[in-house]
Amino acid sequence: MTGALAGGGATIVHAGDSTLIVEFEERIDPAVNARAVALAEAVRAAGLPGVRDIVPTFRSVAIYFDPLRTDNDALSSVLDAGVRSSPEVRPASTPLRVPVCYGGAFGPDLAALAEFAGLSETAVVELHAASTYRVFMLGFLPGFAYMGSVDCRIAAPRRETPRVKVPAGSVAVAGVQTGIYPSASPGGWQLIGRTPLKPFDRRRPQPFLFAAGDAVQFYPIEAGEFEKTVCGEEQ
Repeated sequence: MTGALAGGGATIVHAGDSTLIVEFEERIDPAVNARAVALAEAVRAAGLPGVRDIVPTFRSVAIYFDPLRTDNDALSSVLDAGVRSSPEVRPASTPLRVPVCYGGAFGPDLAALAEFAGLSETAVVELHAASTYRVFMLGFLPGFAYMGSVDCRIAAPRRETPRVKVPAGSVAVAGVQTGIYPSASPGGWQLIGRTPLKPFDRRRPQPFLFAAGDAVQFYPIEAGEFEKTVCGEEQ
């Protein structure tokens, strides 16, 4: 792979003959992420023939394309204009609200996280639910949204020993990030609760509940409401 400087403090990396990666500043920051999301939207809106997929991350964008169909000059022009822009960091007008049943069997690591923070479990829940989180990117599993930033007082590191199987819907914390496991899988994040919502459901017209740039708020519910919501979705 070779790297080439582009305008606006970005670097374009050629990952083979059918992938370009545009890299911005190497840090987790809403302003940097806003540039990546805006660039991805600009490339998507251009509708260039041969562009197969566009994937924004925390601070980069991968563009997958067919080298036999894509006009390199046209793609370069779109990328150049995109990296030179400076989009504003605007939170979503209506944050997505996510119900969470915290603690107990749904959040087996809540007590350990409270001990880490030197706070009560109730205080940890209040802190987690008090913030409006930005979806920086999707990855790891279909629908897994990396959100931030978690209050530094409850930003516990990953578990030393990952679990072999984390239940779908588990709400978890790892450092300054929080997220929801969309399906049962191995995982090492601190589990503090569970939501009845499905971050990914192929039966929906739009399978993904979250998109990069979205705003998300969590709010606590009781176990009875959790079970009621789950039963309602299964009907």
